[in-house]
Amino acid sequence: MLSPNLAARMGDGYQQEATEYFTLSPTGHLITAVCLGTIGLLGFTNNFLVLLLFYRHKALRSPVNLLLANISFSDLLVCTLGTPFSFAASTQGHWLIGYVGCVWYGFANAVFGTVSLISLAILSYDRYITITGLTEADRTDYSKALAWISFSWIYSLMWTLPPLFGWSSYGPEGPGTTCSVNWYSRDVVNVSYIVCLFIFCLVIPFLVIVFCYGKMLLALKKVRVNNSMGRAREHKVLLMVTFMVICFLLCWLPYGIVALVATFGRPGIVTPTASIIPSVLAKSSTVYNPIIYVFLNKQIQGG
Repeated sequence: MLSPNLAARMGDGYQQEATEYFTLSPTGHLITAVCLGTIGLLGFTNNFLVLLLFYRHKALRSPVNLLLANISFSDLLVCTLGTPFSFAASTQGHWLIGYVGCVWYGFANAVFGTVSLISLAILSYDRYITITGLTEADRTDYSKALAWISFSWIYSLMWTLPPLFGWSSYGPEGPGTTCSVNWYSRDVVNVSYIVCLFIFCLVIPFLVIVFCYGKMLLALKKVRVNNSMGRAREHKVLLMVTFMVICFLLCWLPYGIVALVATFGRPGIVTPTASIIPSVLAKSSTVYNPIIYVFLNKQIQGG
């Protein structure tokens, strides 16, 4: 069960959820702990190795790879500053680090997850304008990549800081062993934030990704087989980022859907089990990005 002191700090909506719906069997907590521990360990190892490769091999530091490194960096932060706390909470069956820790956990995971999604949208746009010939790829121009990286963090903070200042709030979710945005309160202020967050941090990036990859696929169908190394490299990057986007959305869309159901559905419709599975799936996104990057990036394979 959720700590009574923590529940009391969260307001009436959260306290109702804490007393009525925040339950999970010991076996459920154990399975969740095993999943989170595995995700945390693999995610940390994989992303650390990718960043180490960037550090040791100067040839890898192309503009497009800097965007990929930004994703690995944000995923590494999730694995070090977020997942260990939910893992520890799952082993004990309740949140362990109090109200401030819960707010920090919810905020940190929201920031880093949004950075990853926005970075994937930026990558899709970069591949779109390069492969369709709207602009020439320049492996020496880092200013644009650094500007996009800065944008991903600023945009993420713009949408994840408001709950710290009263536009919604961060608090416990699911069985009370993880924390996130307040999906449960039905007041206008909270619901307006949830709607904006869903539109600007999931729907719009998703539409950008779909548009860019749709245009790229149409363009590639019109191009005859080109054996040049440049074209082969571009197609390799396209395949790599496509896999990353598909996996990311498969993990985050269920979480977004469950969050909307919790916000607009009848109270209690989202059970602890139904809420914890999408949450764990979302955190698994930290594991597969570096795997896809290492196996599909020819430069690293040739290392």
